Amino acid sequence: MIRHPHFETMPRAELEKLQLERLKKTVAYVYERVPFYRDSMQKLGVKPDDIQTLTDVANLPFTSKLDFRDNYPFGLTCVPQDEVVCVHASSGTTGKPVIAPYTQKDVDTWAELVARSLVCAGMTREDTLQNAYGYGMFTGGLGLHYGGKQLGATVVPASTGNTKRQLMMIQDLGTTAISCTPSYALILHETAQELDIDLYNGSLRLGILGAEPWSENMRADIENKLGITALSIYGLTEIMGPGVSMECPHKNGMHIWEDHFLAEIIDPVTGKTLPYGEQGELVITTLTKEAQPVLRFRTKDITRLITETCACGRTMARMVRITGRSDDMIRVRGVSVFPSQIESVLLTVEGIEPQYMIVVDRQNAFASDELEIWVEVSESIFSDKMAQMATLQIKLQRELDSVLGIKARIKLVEPRKLARTEGKAKRVVDRSELPQL
Repeated sequence: MIRHPHFETMPRAELEKLQLERLKKTVAYVYERVPFYRDSMQKLGVKPDDIQTLTDVANLPFTSKLDFRDNYPFGLTCVPQDEVVCVHASSGTTGKPVIAPYTQKDVDTWAELVARSLVCAGMTREDTLQNAYGYGMFTGGLGLHYGGKQLGATVVPASTGNTKRQLMMIQDLGTTAISCTPSYALILHETAQELDIDLYNGSLRLGILGAEPWSENMRADIENKLGITALSIYGLTEIMGPGVSMECPHKNGMHIWEDHFLAEIIDPVTGKTLPYGEQGELVITTLTKEAQPVLRFRTKDITRLITETCACGRTMARMVRITGRSDDMIRVRGVSVFPSQIESVLLTVEGIEPQYMIVVDRQNAFASDELEIWVEVSESIFSDKMAQMATLQIKLQRELDSVLGIKARIKLVEPRKLARTEGKAKRVVDRSELPQL
């Protein structure tokens, strides 16, 4: 089922014509209303009239998270305060939060794009969506809430936390779809096992999962444990929130809603634009935002774009599964390592739980001669003979060395000893933050 066939199946030539028209309007709009963009463009010798083709977007300035913080709170906003109907924000854990203001038109567009995403995933108005993303300033909670209501589905605003209550609502309300982080989906399974609740044969059929990188192996693990189809949703506070792109049941990349967003892939080191199909950092320009349009936002997410028509019939570009963030990349003896690579290995080794930590030394700016990985083992292995633990460690060591191309130090820990989180999973930990196990 396709919610907006006119846009979602538009021939690429027609789509690119629409994108160029909207790009020109956006560039002229921010040049006139945002001193930051006007100054940045003038430094590059670029004027709005210079944008004549889509490839000209490469001549525009990048926007970074630091730019949002330097212009905190409303320095990048294009409209007067009385036109802002709501404000969201990032967590601000590493500095000033990113402020995201919305006009009523922005909120309406957001709700419609999330509804489009849910339809893309296979949801209908007959579904009950239990939304376990956090409500409040975080865009995840209200974004999925707006979209679910726009679709006409029954929305359960569960928010994060209280896992036992979440499980009770799934059972009592007949929840058919759950929206949460992939790591929280596994926490639901873990807690259900403790309570002798059978999620696999229950009402749940679909997971709308995002807000953190996850591997294909983790998808398989979630689907096998919960009995659902697990699909990726993508978004960023700086751009809109969830609903920038969404995976369909064919699981061949997330459809980017290109009538509203212009996506590029760049070399994260040089900033040079890369062709479709090559892996690099995703950069997004908004095409229809009113309150706070954004030019060429560097997402830090590593992916690639494919433009072949999907089996579902949609013609918009798809972003393949994110392998990690450029700022999560760890350099070990000159080799780049992402947490998702480690996760993909762990989920193939029997006796290992999908809970792990990567220990680094931040004083070395994530560059180190050693890589240390703490991994939970299953109850059956941990309670068995030490010889079995030793065999498991050797096997895991061999598998990780083969995939990563470097030797990692493995530490096996007993079940449920590593910290769980109901929000985004924290996989990379500074040595000074290590728990006492």
